[in-house]
Amino acid sequence: MAVELIHTIVPARDPQPSAQFLAEILGLSVDPPVAHFTPVRLANQVSLDYDQLDGFEPHHYAFMVSEQEFDAALARIQHGGITHYGDPACQEDGQIYHNKRTESRRGTYFHDPDGHLIEILTPGGAGS
Repeated sequence: MAVELIHTIVPARDPQPSAQFLAEILGLSVDPPVAHFTPVRLANQVSLDYDQLDGFEPHHYAFMVSEQEFDAALARIQHGGITHYGDPACQEDGQIYHNKRTESRRGTYFHDPDGHLIEILTPGGAGS
C-alpha cells in the first residue's frame, strides 16, 4: 500500500472562522465538525483539521491549484483586502512569483487569521 497523508491538525485560536477563511479563499467548504475538530477537506481527500489552541508557532501550508483556481483565489484575496506577497519572507507586497525552475508556475503567499503562512501555487510546466 502506498503511504498517504490523510489529515493534519491546524492550530487556531478560533477554529471555525479560521477554517472558513481558508475554505473561502480556496473555493472549498468547511465540513461538519468531527469531535472538536473543524475540518476542511481538499480534492485529494486530505483534511486540515482545525483545533483550538491558544499558544502555537505559525506554520506554512502550501496548496497546488489550477490556473483558474489560482486566479479565482487571488481575486478573493485582493477583493478581501488581504495582503499577499511574492516571497515567503513577506517583503514583496502585492506580488505573485514566477518560478524560474518550473515554466509558467505562479504563486503567492498570505497570512491567515492565526498568522499561518499560506501559499497557493500553480503546477506550471509545459502546456499550462
